[in-house]
Amino acid sequence: MRPYILEETNWKQIKHQKYEVAILPWGATEPHNYHLPYGTDSLETEKIAALAAEKAWEQGAKVMVLPTIPLGAQNVGQIDMPFCLHTPPSTQMLILKDLVSALDRQGIKKLVIMNGHGGNDFKPMIRELQPQFPELFLSLVEWFKILDEENYFEKGGDHANEMETSIILHFFPELVLPLSEAGNGKQKASKLKAIREKTAWAPRQWDKVSEDTGIGDPRQATATKGEKFVHDVTEKIAAYFVELEESNIHDLYE
Repeated sequence: MRPYILEETNWKQIKHQKYEVAILPWGATEPHNYHLPYGTDSLETEKIAALAAEKAWEQGAKVMVLPTIPLGAQNVGQIDMPFCLHTPPSTQMLILKDLVSALDRQGIKKLVIMNGHGGNDFKPMIRELQPQFPELFLSLVEWFKILDEENYFEKGGDHANEMETSIILHFFPELVLPLSEAGNGKQKASKLKAIREKTAWAPRQWDKVSEDTGIGDPRQATATKGEKFVHDVTEKIAAYFVELEESNIHDLYE
């Protein structure tokens, strides 16, 4: 039983321990090239949250990891793929507000949303919710944006790429098909110059941008690369958990 994982702990532990920080992992359920499981975003985010919480707990920070939400916001074209579970931001907002309301009522002072899916956008939700719950500090950690991937991986991309494949190989090798069966993750470029140059933005039409649903070549991925990345990213996240747990949310500026 890990006392910082809500699904594993019990009322006896919680009744006699004061927790200030709750961590909410949030992923998605969608295709990840040919070789990775549909639950990739949720699986890796849950593991990263748990490892970071373990490191924080060992430093004395009383944090609690909530059950992972596996429902992400999807792009056009993706939502028509079998078993891609699209949950629009309006639905995510309702779920998040219900959880924030419950935690606030229970006296939890700080909530960290741990996002593991690029299609999720929690910043506007936090901006809307924070004034409604002034006694509960809301923050966001997007673990896949923290480190410079070029220091760990050969190939780029942002979906079922070398990074994600390496992480899942590290955590769940039994869920990964041989990389010889993976697609090359080639992304088709937009015909709109402004989109290519990032002058403008529009959601990618997933069924047109990639033949295998991947963005980024995964075929040089290894479990060793994933382990090194996970170690470094969880060190940074754990440090934030410790700092947050020790902080006064009404005195955060100097």
